Amino acid sequence: MENKILVETSARHVHVTQETLEILFGKGHELSVRKMLSQPGQYASTDKVTVLGYNKKDPNGPRPSAALSILGPVRKANQVELSFTDARSLGISAPVRESGDIAGSGRCTLKGPAGEVDLEEGVIIAKRHIHMTPEDAEAFGVENGDVVAVHVKGQGGRETIFGDTVARVSPSFALATPPRPSAKSTASSASSTAIAMTNAAAAGKKTTAAAKAKTITAAAKGNNGEGIRFPPERRLLSGDAHRLR
Repeated sequence: MENKILVETSARHVHVTQETLEILFGKGHELSVRKMLSQPGQYASTDKVTVLGYNKKDPNGPRPSAALSILGPVRKANQVELSFTDARSLGISAPVRESGDIAGSGRCTLKGPAGEVDLEEGVIIAKRHIHMTPEDAEAFGVENGDVVAVHVKGQGGRETIFGDTVARVSPSFALATPPRPSAKSTASSASSTAIAMTNAAAAGKKTTAAAKAKTITAAAKGNNGEGIRFPPERRLLSGDAHRLR
């Protein structure tokens, strides 16, 4: 039996502490849920904050800015997650990091209706990752921290490989699940595809026959998302992919 995984695109967003939230929006302010996310207890809030970057051509000129959603609940540390394009347009030097690894990362200013907060660090470009429960990880044959490459073979000549993808395993995580099909959103089968995944962290480890037999199917989510499938290169797999429209 195949394990199906939904691959999601994480839009740029901000995580804040309660202290920062109250500076930005006022004393006693609390986040309200706009949309629940795939990770248990996580949600996109109704609040947005302006991220101010740096004008490298004219330090005294207007600072470039972008409006980002705040994800909840509040955290123990502030963190801004951007794309490479966002960081470039904002004039921010942001390293590629796993979430939570913000020491010495990029700086910016957060601006809300009630105040501003200067972050000396906290801006990152999130490293590709897969959230899994321990049970999921066991089924996939990976461990927390394993680095894998995802080979995507889809329709329309858009084959690619996503390298340096980290398996993040915790009882508080979960695999993303596809939304229920609606009249405007239905899932259809894509062509059969073979996927190979490289487990860089498992170099030198022996591969079992059971691991070779495992198959993991993933559906890419988005306007041009192709169905993909993935596990370790040393555990070559194949099967049908699926596409969400």
